[in-house]
Amino acid sequence: LEAILNGTPGFICCGVFADGNNWEANIKSSNPDVVLMDIDMPGINGIEVSQHINEHFPEIKILIQTVFNDSEKIFQALCAGASGYILKNDPPHKYLEAINEVYNGGASVNPAVAKKMLGFFANKNVLLISPENTSYQLSEREKEILQLMVQGNNYKTIAAKSFISY
Repeated sequence: LEAILNGTPGFICCGVFADGNNWEANIKSSNPDVVLMDIDMPGINGIEVSQHINEHFPEIKILIQTVFNDSEKIFQALCAGASGYILKNDPPHKYLEAINEVYNGGASVNPAVAKKMLGFFANKNVLLISPENTSYQLSEREKEILQLMVQGNNYKTIAAKSFISY
């Protein structure tokens, strides 16, 4: 992955670390825009490190990469401040798209993970309470685009499906 990133125009891998034990020193020395975080690492796990990074360096985006495709890990990672979630078996071009999307303020999520997230909420594992008398006044178009986001589509796909420019 390091070779792919460094060999792709517009991407630079500024550091590779085997564990999360020295996360703060590693962040300060590498100064990343986006951290590609593994959940299952020796020492401090990726969810804990993500939480620390989010608290101390909120400008840094975090993209979780893992083999885990279970609702609990997904929810924990997102609650820890992750901006996206990609599976290790995703092809390299998906990694590049996800990194770019997260860097540009998006929330990249593997489609299978997005489906798990929707299932997690649909099964009422989380109680969501809307504030009383709050009207978000979303237009039908805004609701349509929001639904495409919930389905896990990236910005380019949403633009194409909505017949608007990226």
